[in-house]
Order: sequence, then structure tokens, then C-alpha cells
Amino acid sequence: MDHTPRQNSRGRATELHAIREHARRGPGERATRTQHDKGKLTARERIDLLLDDGSFHEVELLRRHRATGFGMEARRPHTDGVITGWGTVHGRSVFVYAHDFRIFGGALGEAHAAKIHKIMDMALKAGAPLVSLNDGAGARIQEGVVALAGYGGIFRRNTEASGVIPQISVMLGPCAGGAAYSPALTDFVFMVRDTSQMFITGPDVVRAVTGEEVSTNALGGADVHAGTSGVCHFAHDDEQTCLEEVRYLLSLLPANNREHPPSITCDDPPGRDGSALLDLVPADGSRPYDMRAVVEEIVDGGEYLELHERWATNVIVALARLGGEVVGVVASQPLSLAGVLDIEASEKAARFVQMCDAFNIPLVTLIDVPGFLPGVDQEHGGIIRHGAKLLYAYCNATVPRVSVVLRKAYGGAYIVMDSQSIGADLTYAWPTNEIAVMGAEGAANIVFRKQIAEAPDPAVMRARMVKEYAAELMHPYYAAERGLVDDVIDPAATREVLIRSLEMLRSKHADLPARKHGNPPQ
Repeated sequence: MDHTPRQNSRGRATELHAIREHARRGPGERATRTQHDKGKLTARERIDLLLDDGSFHEVELLRRHRATGFGMEARRPHTDGVITGWGTVHGRSVFVYAHDFRIFGGALGEAHAAKIHKIMDMALKAGAPLVSLNDGAGARIQEGVVALAGYGGIFRRNTEASGVIPQISVMLGPCAGGAAYSPALTDFVFMVRDTSQMFITGPDVVRAVTGEEVSTNALGGADVHAGTSGVCHFAHDDEQTCLEEVRYLLSLLPANNREHPPSITCDDPPGRDGSALLDLVPADGSRPYDMRAVVEEIVDGGEYLELHERWATNVIVALARLGGEVVGVVASQPLSLAGVLDIEASEKAARFVQMCDAFNIPLVTLIDVPGFLPGVDQEHGGIIRHGAKLLYAYCNATVPRVSVVLRKAYGGAYIVMDSQSIGADLTYAWPTNEIAVMGAEGAANIVFRKQIAEAPDPAVMRARMVKEYAAELMHPYYAAERGLVDDVIDPAATREVLIRSLEMLRSKHADLPARKHGNPPQ
């Protein structure tokens, strides 16, 4: 580009437009074709899909690195491999940075990191969500330890923004080594199958250290992190669908922790017929059913956004609307492990509860839980510690909290699933509820052990004692008679009861004791 002085402002403006256009085009058509041949979009194409048309305002388009050595002084492209700025999604401000894999493979250097730091600081000051479109090869080796320090600045800002503004990481390419910790610090992680991977040590290192042969996708692909590790909240087949889902998620979130999620006009009547719930949930506690069908019947238009759909499937966590207002739903899933709580389900639900509480999203808990999963692996894996995470999250939450017991609510799992005793604002139960220390058979075997052992026919005596225990302590109105639930409701009225309850709680204010921060179980 010719930078010879111009004699007037018009000439300077012409030069500026030419430089800016050159910077926007990037390294050229060949690099763009290579990106497309990999099934990936360019950084600017991704930003165009994410943001409202024509809303993007770029920051530091003309930034270039100042590194020397290894031929770097001869390669100083504008943007330095990351595009930063802000725009709108559904008319609301959103900040974004996107790695441009066509420039230095999206690798992070000093200038590259400084641009990200600036846009993260701007997002926090403006109180608006931050979306990162990740497609980079890690630290820029030619710049040495300076690049590593750049990651440290990103991690610190991720932590400072945690619980203040929504942070969304969209993985659209490789993310290896320390770079993977930034997405892990954010609120939501999206991945695209086949083109995005996350791992701390890649296949070559794994092979050298352990002798194991594994591909990049088998080690850290979207399906692995969506179904096995739980690192990824959402996995999609293509970038277009993925970015559209990011836009939908943003429509359910507030701009920051000082605001409430956006309300919409609801044309789904609060008191519409909910009698389908009477058939969806069998009265027989041993028969499974799909809790998703219950959620669909209750929420506005049957529409909800489920997080971690394929990980820890024995509990469902989802964002939805009731009466036009956003709510977070935590629900047992009897189709998976009978809906018991285990290590992964506890972690999944705890993280979701904390996110909802941070961003002023009321919580609705649908309970059908027979207890915690027994077993040596669970005990040795720390089910006590992990189960306590969910307990802590609920106890620490100050948003409106309403729970409904559909069928089983046994033992410690019942307490942990936002029972009245740990601070639920309102608790309801269906007439099919079984709230108890444990199931009738287990309880009878303990309480009446001697009578059963001494009976002429132990099986007959056991059946009689089970029936007696259930009739005395597990009838559907036992908990209501003792004030442990606020009401026993007709399942068909669940939607209306929840909407009216949340309307009343909308102005809830609760203060926690003064402290620097809690020390939750890890």
C-alpha cells in the first residue's frame, strides 16, 4: 500500500478507504478458499451470521503486531488475526471477537491478545454480553512467552466478568493447550461437529506419553464434550445452525446481572387446558416417562432450550418462558437411571442453578427423584462432595424459586432438589407425590425387620408392613398436613399455578450475609 503524503483531505480519505478495504479482505481469495474447503466460514462471515444486519462496529481494524525475528517483521497483516467489535442481536448490544484462521492460523500474539483484552473490558464496562468465535492454533510460538501472558489476561477478564455479563464461547475450529481454559471459564460453550476440537494435550502428546492412538475428534470433538466430558453445552452439525442457536440463547439472557431477562408478550394463556399431564405421568412410581413432555406441556408454546442435552441425562436443565418471562427449569428425568442424582447430574444442575441465580432467572424445579445413585464408584468418585455442590447452589440462590413434586421425592435427594427446608419460596405437590425418607419397601425392611423375620410367612408380613408404612407416612397429603409443601395441586393446573406464583415473586428481594465470597464444595 502506497503511503506517500496526499495534498488534501480528499486524497487522505481515499487512501484510508483503500487501506480499510484491504484490511477487511484479509490475506486473499486463496486463504478464503482453503478455509471454505475445510467446511468452515471466515471470521467476518461468522460475525455477519451472529449479528443483526449492518450492526457491526469494528475496533482496531488497523492493528498490527510489532514482533521481530523469524521473518515476522515482513509479515504484519492488519487485524493481527482477530476481529473485534460490537453489534446487536435482536436489537440488543453484544460484543464479539472472532479469530481469523487465515492469518497466522488464528494464533494469539501480543497485539492479538491486546485487542481481545480491550473488547472484553469494553463489554464489562458497557454491561453487555460477550461472544467469542474461536478458531485458533493457540499461542503464537514466534512471539514466545509474551503470547502466554496474553492468555493470562484473557483468563483474568473471564473471571472478572463471570456472573456480571453473559459470556458465550463458540468453538469453530481447534482450541488446544491453555487456550481451552478460556471457554471453560465462560457460561456457555457451543461446538460444531467435525470442525471444532478442544483438548489440553493433543493426539501426538497422548501417543508419546501413554502409547494410546486417538484422533482429534475422538479426543476432543464436539460429541465427546457434549456427551462424555460435559465441557460443551450445545453441539451442532454446521456453523449456520450453531450461530442461530447462539442468537436464540441471547434472546433468553439479560444484558448483565443488574437487569432481568427480556420479557415478551405471551399469547399462550396461563390457564389453558393442561389435562394432558394427567396421562403423561403414570401414578405407578415404577413406570418411567419422559419429563421433556411434561416441560413442553407446561412452558409457553411448548418451547424450551435444553442445555447439556446429552450429558448427565438423568437431570434436565433448560431455559424457557412462563407467561412471557424467562425461567430456568431443573427437572428429574425418569427415563435415565430412573431420575436418580449422581455425580455428573449434581454438577450439571449446580452449574445451571448458579448461572440462573447470577443472571436473575427464576428457578422452577420439577421433582421425581428416588435418591442418589448408590455404588462404590459413586462413593469413591466423591458423590458427597459433588452432591453438596447442588445443595450449595440452591441454598445460595436468591432468585424466585418454585418447586413441584410430581411423584417420588426420597431422602437426601429430595432435600437437595430445592425443597422448602433449603429455601424454596413455594413448594407444590401433585396428588401422586411420594415424599419420604425412602421407598416404602426399603423403610419397612428396616423398621419392621424383627416382625418380618419372626413371622410364619415373612413375605406376607413384609407386604403387609409395606402397605402399612405407605398408608401411614407416604400418603399424598402427609407433607401438606405438616407444612412441608404449600399445596397439593391438580396436575392440569400446574402451568397456571407456576405463572401466578412467579408473578407474585417477581419483586422478591433477598440478601445474603456480608462476606467476600462463599467457599463452595469443589
